[in-house]
Amino acid sequence: MHMIWIWSLMLLLTVYHTALSDYLLINPEFYQLDRDSWESEAFRKMELGEYWSAQTKIDYDCLTTLMIANHYDLTQLKKEDLENWEQQKLSISRQKSIDYQKLKQAYQTVLQDISCFPIPVSSEPSKETDGKFVSYENDFLAPRTYGGDRQHEGCDISGNGAPRGFYPVLSMTGGTIEQVGWLEKGGWRIGIRAPSGAYFYYAHLYGYAEDWKIGESVEPGRLLGYMGDSGYGTTEGTVGNFEVHLHLGIYLKTDHYQELSVNPYWVLRYSQQFIRRASY
Repeated sequence: MHMIWIWSLMLLLTVYHTALSDYLLINPEFYQLDRDSWESEAFRKMELGEYWSAQTKIDYDCLTTLMIANHYDLTQLKKEDLENWEQQKLSISRQKSIDYQKLKQAYQTVLQDISCFPIPVSSEPSKETDGKFVSYENDFLAPRTYGGDRQHEGCDISGNGAPRGFYPVLSMTGGTIEQVGWLEKGGWRIGIRAPSGAYFYYAHLYGYAEDWKIGESVEPGRLLGYMGDSGYGTTEGTVGNFEVHLHLGIYLKTDHYQELSVNPYWVLRYSQQFIRRASY
């Protein structure tokens, strides 16, 4: 009789847990997931946090489930979250399979082709940087005013005082060149479509490493050009209107947008484990 009571209690708790999980999933106050979740600002912030930024191999089911369960912010991820995600995934997949798969694919599109940090570490001492490497901050969607009030749809990597043309810029992924040449805001820029579909945009270059052509293929780590300060001018070749830096943008083509920006900050943090070395 005692064992029957225990098994009955366990069954009751299981049913309760499943019902609660389903309720939370359907209730948007707790779980934000619908067909447009991959276009939301919460998704676009790409708050991977320290744990996922350090993973060389990402379990995209785990990542996607935890993002949904934690309001798309894993900067405060707890150990117990990593232990209990599979039951949540089952509930989500059962209730909103199509929405879940679309969101999972979006994370894969952004992350799975990356195998290089865009700036290599110098293999030689340099007086230009006094031994310092590049730096960057999370300034996604910060206000900008050139050309009218707008938001910063990328992440700026600072050269820490090194002159234009000093730092090499590498392709973070393989892919196909879709855009190259001058833009008023972006200066000398190059845009590469990675195999999974994300568009990586490198702007304010000092110059190009080669005479790139649209449609040309590049491999991860390919030298694209050099960090500069070009742009913010209608005249081609304008420089000097801001400090030397690389602007990195990452864009997705979604159901409602041709180019929807996502935050490169945590993506850059993730790519730091793939930093290369170069002689410069």
